[in-house]
Amino acid sequence: MPRTLLRMLPLVATLAVLAGCGDNTGGGSDSEAASSTPTAAAAKLPPKFEQGVKIALVRQLGSGDFFQQWLLGAREQAKALNIDLRISDARNNNDQQATDLQRAIDQKPDAIIVDHGLASTVNPLIDKAVKAGIPVVAFDVETSNKDVVSIQQSDVDAGKAISEEMAKGIGGQGKVGYVYVAGFAPLDRRDSGWKEVKKANPGLQQVAQFGKVSDATANDTQEQANAVITAHPDLKAVLAPYDEFAKGVVLALGQANKTGVKVYGADISTPDIAVMTKADSPWVATIATDPANVGRVAVRAAALKVNGDPVDRDVLIKPSVITQEFLRQNKIATLEQLRAKLPQLDTRDTATADWIPKS
Repeated sequence: MPRTLLRMLPLVATLAVLAGCGDNTGGGSDSEAASSTPTAAAAKLPPKFEQGVKIALVRQLGSGDFFQQWLLGAREQAKALNIDLRISDARNNNDQQATDLQRAIDQKPDAIIVDHGLASTVNPLIDKAVKAGIPVVAFDVETSNKDVVSIQQSDVDAGKAISEEMAKGIGGQGKVGYVYVAGFAPLDRRDSGWKEVKKANPGLQQVAQFGKVSDATANDTQEQANAVITAHPDLKAVLAPYDEFAKGVVLALGQANKTGVKVYGADISTPDIAVMTKADSPWVATIATDPANVGRVAVRAAALKVNGDPVDRDVLIKPSVITQEFLRQNKIATLEQLRAKLPQLDTRDTATADWIPKS
């Protein structure tokens, strides 16, 4: 579904940012500690940051382009603020994430960032951290604790927007596949948007729902997509609102030499752009923020909490619908080039203060 315009969509979705602390040598957890010094900047850091601040980043899952870019941005912002960012990755093991979060609390960092996670797993520990006086920032985690900074894309609106793109792209009717796994806050919210569009477009026929979130999501989704493509030769499109889902579907379509099926995704990265702009690629549109900038926002929000500065309870990140045609027409091959062509992705003025260096 070629389009020449890029539409920006405000989102209000809560992103829970990973929190974890220490060396994290417990079983099953990928951990790393990144100490750094502030970069040269006109802004003068508060005394506690000049001395060095420790922040734990506890992640439910770190694999995939979105999560890697998110972490890159978080690290760059931490370096600019002289933050020792202690990172744990539970590799989609919820019990391990609970262990990582408890370890972070025990080590009493200056703040904790929780990146994704099941509400039932992380919320009791988030509440425990707050009770212990540790500031908490959550990205893509459903939490009702009013003392927690909740960072969100409006995933409901995002799901609705990309679903509407799909509806328009296939003329409002036809058989579609849907990649979705329940229990992940952003996917659940995007699912609400899809349901709204599906109800408003009775000509859309969802013939399959599949998908798997793992340490190899794209490959696992590809295996399931193979069966769906075989079972439904008249499939017109697949809604895959997570970039690893979308790449898995693209791989399956390529393996089957299947043409005429359009893929609609979510999230963006340099590798995603390469997949979308490749000749004959079925991935025609995605809805996204800049993941690296979102990672920076999470670290800045935590820094504001540490310094006692005001920060909104709900921090909103605005995404955009990005089409394959826009990328091709503007000869965009990297995320850096996309930022230049789409300044709406810049979040430097979100959750910040005069003393915070721009990273």
